[in-house]
Amino acid sequence: MDSQPLKRLYHCTYRLQYHLVIVTKYRRKCITGPMLFRLEEIVRATTKRWEGEVLEFNGEPDHVHLLLELTPRTAPSAFVNNLKTVTSRLIRKEYREHIRRYYWHKPVFWSRSYCIISVGGAPLSVLKQYIEQQEAPE
Repeated sequence: MDSQPLKRLYHCTYRLQYHLVIVTKYRRKCITGPMLFRLEEIVRATTKRWEGEVLEFNGEPDHVHLLLELTPRTAPSAFVNNLKTVTSRLIRKEYREHIRRYYWHKPVFWSRSYCIISVGGAPLSVLKQYIEQQEAPE
């Protein structure tokens, strides 16, 4: 494993890192620079409320990328659904006129789909080899 320290809870030791990609509804290129900045603020605050941490954040006009760390108590799907709900609601409220140009009066911002991939740690081949080489009890 690399040099990043493991985190601890009362009952476990962990390091759960994810790459999350969220795209706008219909891949509309509606995210502006100020919106991206505001999205990052909202994402960091929301992730902190879920006891997680945003390690990196960036985006383009039609999607955002997050590298984040969550605790074992957090179901990634529940977190992502909450994150999308909170960011959509606030962005649609704060940038109402801009968003209307792309989605008229529909209460949408993000696509229903997303991509989340676990990252970090040893490569799969190294883990497989390590597990294969364990001494089985007699």
